[in-house]
Amino acid sequence: MESCDVIPSPRKSDILEGSAAYSTPVITPVRGPQPRSSNRAFIAIGVFCYFAMTMALYAAITLLHPGTALDRLWSLNPDAYRDLLPICKPAGVMFLLIATTAAITGYGWLRRRIWGWRLAVLGIGTQVLGDCVNLIRGDLLRGGAGLLIGGGLLIYLLSSNIKNNFTPVTDSGPSADQKAAH
Repeated sequence: MESCDVIPSPRKSDILEGSAAYSTPVITPVRGPQPRSSNRAFIAIGVFCYFAMTMALYAAITLLHPGTALDRLWSLNPDAYRDLLPICKPAGVMFLLIATTAAITGYGWLRRRIWGWRLAVLGIGTQVLGDCVNLIRGDLLRGGAGLLIGGGLLIYLLSSNIKNNFTPVTDSGPSADQKAAH
């Protein structure tokens, strides 16, 4: 028979000697999952972020490299293309930034990170402000329709039913102090 070395477990008083014996570490329970909103609607918003990324990337490519066969899609909004052509390089770079932001938003949204929710609210809020500007400029159809759709989506995003789907930054698990206490 082989012998086994037995390592005695430390006594509680030995553990407390290096720390404040009068203090008991408190472990905050991690909040369990909250009721989830409709999974289809939730996924649809994540897909919408990736669609926005695709369209912004398309705009960036066609503005940074004008005169290609890809320019045909601008026939859906020729006024915007005409207005952006004189500043095509800076506008193309801006659309690349928008595409990157939309991709990051979609990633955070579908992984239910609070920063993904914040980016989505910021993006839709910016769109709603742009729709207000369109209304002020007299473009009632685009501004009005955009304001109704974007405003409704913003109200939906700001509802507690949606926000409760996201993991708060503080709920990332026990802290280093809490782990050391055990």
